Amino acid sequence: MKKIMNSPEQVVPEFLSGFAAANPALVYDRGAQVISRKEAGRKVALISGGGSGHEPAHGGYVGRGMLDAAVAGNVFASPSADQVQSAIRLADRGQGVLLVIKNYSGDVMNFEMAAEMAALDGVDVEYVIVNDDVAIEEKAGSTGRRGLAGTLFVHKIAGAAAEEGKKLAEVKRVAEAVIANVRTMGVAMSSCILPAVGVPGFRLGEDEIEIGMGIHGEPGVRRSRLMTARELAEELSGRILEDLDYSGREAAVIVNGLGATPLMELYILYNEVAELLSKRNIKIYRAYVGNYMTSLEMSGCSLSLLRLNEELKHYLDAPADTPAFKQF
Repeated sequence: MKKIMNSPEQVVPEFLSGFAAANPALVYDRGAQVISRKEAGRKVALISGGGSGHEPAHGGYVGRGMLDAAVAGNVFASPSADQVQSAIRLADRGQGVLLVIKNYSGDVMNFEMAAEMAALDGVDVEYVIVNDDVAIEEKAGSTGRRGLAGTLFVHKIAGAAAEEGKKLAEVKRVAEAVIANVRTMGVAMSSCILPAVGVPGFRLGEDEIEIGMGIHGEPGVRRSRLMTARELAEELSGRILEDLDYSGREAAVIVNGLGATPLMELYILYNEVAELLSKRNIKIYRAYVGNYMTSLEMSGCSLSLLRLNEELKHYLDAPADTPAFKQF
């Protein structure tokens, strides 16, 4: 294992210290492992987070027009309820707090517990759960679909509504509208290596890929031979379009790298996706290509599509200024 670090035990606090030092508009609470805005007006506070290793998510989206705080667990591990409660205290401006939770058991349990504790302290807290992964079938008794890169759209659009001064109930409604209209499908071409483990979490053959892989190395729906960019675009978009009807609509697109995929390859994939959507009478309104929610150094990508209406377009177009996402 070759990684730039001092010790596996210190990768998260040292990463966060460096991140805050490089971004003076942010504050780092080392005890709680929370990144928060140094300055924000009296508005609904938006908080997200989860395990580290998905950078730039989530601290990279703290700033004007998006998150007010992000709480970081250890690598691929949920932050504790106490950490989330600390984030609520740091971000609360007296106008209520919305927690954006990706649908993983640990995250849901600890964020919900923190919301309950904050409510006892008199804070008005609501939460939404992002479950955009179409690789997972919804079954009774299961955790359900995972939260993936489509979470970025929730941060952007709900964050814009909050920045505009909307009340907590409205910000939550807008966030839920995004969740109802966003779908994601991913693929892995290699594993990643957790710093504390030192070996790949799984292995793929030279000509194998894993369709539907999660961002923590969870199994996909099947293994496949290596595909061309066109075949991969058909596979990923096909699963999404089977799940939700985008025909005749405008959509925002994210082609997201998982950490080790060159931008060259992501743009080749985007080119194929754009052509396929055009044939389906789906107009791309905005496109984002790059690393938005990674899995350490995993090779692979995901495709997210957000079905738009005029309200969602309004908030998507709003300015944002964060370390990892800027729109003016």
